[in-house]
Amino acid sequence: MGKLAGVLVALLLIGVPIAADVPIETVGRVESLPPRGDHWIWVADIMYERNVLVDLDGDDQSMLGMVSVGYGPGHPVHPRAGAEFYVPETHYSRGTRGERTDVLTIYDATTLLPVDEVVIPPKRALPAITMATAALSDDDRIAAVFNLTPATSLSIVDVVERRFAGEIATPGCSLAYAGTAHRFHMVCQNGALLTVTLDEHGNEVGKRRSDPFFDPETDPVTEKAVRVGDTWIFVSYDGYAHPVDVSGADPVFGERWSLLSDADRDEQWRIGGNDHLAVHEGSGRLYSLVHQGGVDTHKHPGSELWVYDIAKRERLQRIELLNPGLTYLGTSLEFGRDWVWPFNGLYEWLLSSAPMPGIDLIEVTADDAPLLVTAAQFSGSLAVYDALSGEFLRRFNTGNVTNFGLHLPSGSSR
Repeated sequence: MGKLAGVLVALLLIGVPIAADVPIETVGRVESLPPRGDHWIWVADIMYERNVLVDLDGDDQSMLGMVSVGYGPGHPVHPRAGAEFYVPETHYSRGTRGERTDVLTIYDATTLLPVDEVVIPPKRALPAITMATAALSDDDRIAAVFNLTPATSLSIVDVVERRFAGEIATPGCSLAYAGTAHRFHMVCQNGALLTVTLDEHGNEVGKRRSDPFFDPETDPVTEKAVRVGDTWIFVSYDGYAHPVDVSGADPVFGERWSLLSDADRDEQWRIGGNDHLAVHEGSGRLYSLVHQGGVDTHKHPGSELWVYDIAKRERLQRIELLNPGLTYLGTSLEFGRDWVWPFNGLYEWLLSSAPMPGIDLIEVTADDAPLLVTAAQFSGSLAVYDALSGEFLRRFNTGNVTNFGLHLPSGSSR
């Protein structure tokens, strides 16, 4: 050990470099994103209270940028067109305590910098999974943020005028699903939908509650609905799809259909996962996480992904899911990607040998060559498949990202 120290000192004294030259980083720069890619996706990180944008066509850990969402999770809403997006956020004057301020922050979609904010009542719901806690009207003008205190209401923001339009009480009804230009729909405790109609500036015009379209006592639907055109598809705990057409003044409920055959039910196949549905509108496909389990296991992670033709209401494919990887809390388990050393390939061998932990989240990109993305919470890694063939393509390391939500960066199906 003494000789090694002597050699190092000698090298330093004679000026021989012992490490490669590293260019000095220029700090304080503001970069702009290139034109939006077909395979960009936002990944929610509940631990560090941020949303991270990654390019699935890039190298591992090719993070394009991120936005902070303050205290608790924030569900971003993206317009179909335009150069900005919106995130409901909560902030405390003392970090985790003190005076609470809720805002809808407007972000520049190119620089990811906040350009404005609208203060809203400090009431927004803060669940771990933020599905349907905010929505944007079909004309990209009005945003609705769901409040839970435990009284339920919507905070309405005119994002064009950058103005809080008001709070609308919605007793017994929760969450927010966009309808036509100035309508939002909410699921009520008796199985009905509440339709909230606004004018072009976000002022309340009327509220109307439908008849129940599911039985909340015997087979409730989950809140993780997906949208195809003007139809929202809700799926129940027992695996029945409930289509809801929201193109008109009142929702129209289509005939329910089953994701599971009698044989599937005998084998105890059930829906599962915290974000268990995705759609690809171009091909008319619905994707559903499933697993084998008993009653009330609808949140258990999925082991397979079943693909359906929405128009024909029949299953097309079963995809056996692979372990997405484990890279959270550092990348030390990512053995063998580019390193030339004795552990090359060990990581892939470990994953192929390890039990599959189950998949919590899925998303499908909207392009003509769509990717299917799956994630397990806290894994810090994504598994990427060809969404049409089901072929496994790669694992994508997101580093220290907890994977609590997957969102497309444009007017998506959620």
